[in-house]
Amino acid sequence: MTGVSKPTAPLDHVSKAIVALLQEDGRRAYASIGKEVGLSEAAVRQRVQRLVDGGVMQIVAVTDPLQLGFARQAMIGVRVNGRLDPVADAIAALPEVDYVVITAGSFDLLVEAVCEGDDTLLELISAIRSVDGVHATETFMYLRLRKQTYSWGVR
Repeated sequence: MTGVSKPTAPLDHVSKAIVALLQEDGRRAYASIGKEVGLSEAAVRQRVQRLVDGGVMQIVAVTDPLQLGFARQAMIGVRVNGRLDPVADAIAALPEVDYVVITAGSFDLLVEAVCEGDDTLLELISAIRSVDGVHATETFMYLRLRKQTYSWGVR
């Protein structure tokens, strides 16, 4: 999901239950979800579509980059001179970049990258450093992933 937005209306308990069930298993059948939340399959399908259209959630396949030939992952801290948004947008447009967040603290931006190898990562770092407004970068190469989750629930 891009950006941070609040839903126009709070989610009711049924929509929250649907989201929670899909966080457990994104391939769960709508009929099965319907039985748990007390709706028909068609009603669940409509609610899911509204949640997707409203930007509340996405349904995607989460892959293991190593299994797909991407041997290098890194988080890159970026310090910026001037306005952050144009720099963040330029970096977000780079194909190896999968995550960009504007932060408070030592870095103005944190950028996650998935690359085929060290050469591709080096090219990416050079591309980031050439963006107007980038003052400095620091790269943190991932050695081993210990936890990655997308099931933080609903409030």
